[in-house]
Amino acid sequence: MKLDILASAAALSDAELLSRLDRLAEAGRDACVLLVGHLAELDRRKAYLAEGWGTLFSYCTGALRLSEHAAYTRMEGAKAARRFPVVLDHLASGSVNLTTLRLVAPFLTEENHAAVLAEAAGKSKRETEALVARLAPLPDVPAFLRKLPVSTTWARAAALPADGEATSPALPGSTARPVVAPLAPERFRVQFTVGKETHDKLRFAQDMLRREIPDGDPGVIFDRALSLLLEEVARTKMAATAAPAAERIASPGSRHIPAAVKRAVWFRDRGQCTYVSKQGRRCKERSFLELHHIHPFALGGEPTTGNITLRCRGHNALEAELVFGERGSAVVH
Repeated sequence: MKLDILASAAALSDAELLSRLDRLAEAGRDACVLLVGHLAELDRRKAYLAEGWGTLFSYCTGALRLSEHAAYTRMEGAKAARRFPVVLDHLASGSVNLTTLRLVAPFLTEENHAAVLAEAAGKSKRETEALVARLAPLPDVPAFLRKLPVSTTWARAAALPADGEATSPALPGSTARPVVAPLAPERFRVQFTVGKETHDKLRFAQDMLRREIPDGDPGVIFDRALSLLLEEVARTKMAATAAPAAERIASPGSRHIPAAVKRAVWFRDRGQCTYVSKQGRRCKERSFLELHHIHPFALGGEPTTGNITLRCRGHNALEAELVFGERGSAVVH
């Protein structure tokens, strides 16, 4: 039974589990490359037609029992491989994955494909979208504000492609995913849905700022509102002030972290978790960050800039477990 897989994995040490996952991922890439290459040949022959499948997509989802997303990305990979066989090497090495390939494939040419694939190596989906925006910049989208009819909200949501997925019909009542996508270097499209109260605030802001922003551009108002929001966050989260005081050490035994220390740590660590693995990989998390005592507070650690750093919630908990044990112990910041 497949349940044996769980039992087998549970018996592994951390190092053995990570090593096996590396091997499985490599085997998965090899299998994926073989599948993509064979789909490219099947697409060339159209042999699926004789088997009763009208399209390569229906063959992939019906005969091969792939999900719609898996079928779509592998078909796009097969089309790219027929044009530029070298993409199979990139897929096999893991330098480029199917999502990255799907994004850049429409813009590959005989002249640029080697350079573009090399530049796309190791990039995330967001970074690849920025690369595509540079390859094929789009004009700014026009600003507009309109009410969505309830009966068609779900249909409009269906028109928005989800991350890494082919566009497919959404279900009634589903919510459109917010969009932040690059159009060109330094230009982005931002799209989301707001409630009536937020809409009314925006309209009121447009009226109040008519002199400063005659066309009422929501993008300009959005930028000014974000600037004010970040100032407020800096005051509350990082204790920012127009006239910061010098760093003061808290009273001995106090858990309080002085405002000057918070400011210095947040700016020094650039709002990112500072955990570094044994392989030298720094955690990229920027959400749910916590102030972490390098030398634990419970063991006499002082709240100074030299002893305080940023950790994401997961790595803060990991550090506590390493010092105080896995369960039944309070997380020490």
